[in-house]
Amino acid sequence: MTGIAEDEVLHRIESNVSWITLNRPEAMNAVTWDQRERVIALLAEASADPAVRAVVVTATGKGFCAGADLRGGPAAGAGAGAGAGAGAGGERVAGDVARMIRLGAQRLITAVLDCEKPVLAAVNGTAAGIGAHLALACDLVIAAEPARFIEVFVRRGLVPDGGGAYLLPRLVGPQKAKELMFFGDAVPAAEAERLGLVNRVVPAEELEATAREWAERLAQGPTRALAMTKQLVNASLDSDRAAALAAEATAQEINMTTADANEGVASFVERRTPKYLGR
Repeated sequence: MTGIAEDEVLHRIESNVSWITLNRPEAMNAVTWDQRERVIALLAEASADPAVRAVVVTATGKGFCAGADLRGGPAAGAGAGAGAGAGAGGERVAGDVARMIRLGAQRLITAVLDCEKPVLAAVNGTAAGIGAHLALACDLVIAAEPARFIEVFVRRGLVPDGGGAYLLPRLVGPQKAKELMFFGDAVPAAEAERLGLVNRVVPAEELEATAREWAERLAQGPTRALAMTKQLVNASLDSDRAAALAAEATAQEINMTTADANEGVASFVERRTPKYLGR
């Protein structure tokens, strides 16, 4: 990892939950290139580690993530906009910006969408631009009452990146998505809950405890079944009925080979609480 201070992305594993915490509160957790790479790596590690059965993405301070850190130029941010991409000779050429977006913001969002463990966002404050998309890509979103979601791109004369135009219509429909992206107005947590952008809004002092309760509940579940359920739901809006039903049948076939599926059936027959091991 080049140049990232160890404390700019905090990480711990507790009770089979991987906690990933952005920790640049002085910058409202605007994400740098190095932070982005660290988060992507931690999500990949969570997928591969049987001991990790759920992930929480959160942040310190008053901001969840204020977007990409653009102050250091194109290499600094998660892939949004200003000063974007230049060729090896220093002069921007066709393809530079698209490449930067693909390798930057889009990789961050797809790392969340493709993580094989359920990912929960605990949104402590403002989530703007790529920060909003980072939260909305998560499987479940809990927001503190002071949190706000802002499609900030239009304020800078930019097109949304990080999969925003893919994610938002699937959450709130195309008309509302266009309203949010065209005007760039801040959406308070309570309104975000009403729109379906978040699952639950809690007082700020209850955010971590609520996230821990939800994440540990997920971590005690049938991990492989959850992974396949996540995959089915994420793919469903891009599939026709035949493809969706075929994927469902295949997932059922694979899942029935897992220890947790056998435990679930056995516990039902034996009238006891199942004890899932994530395998």
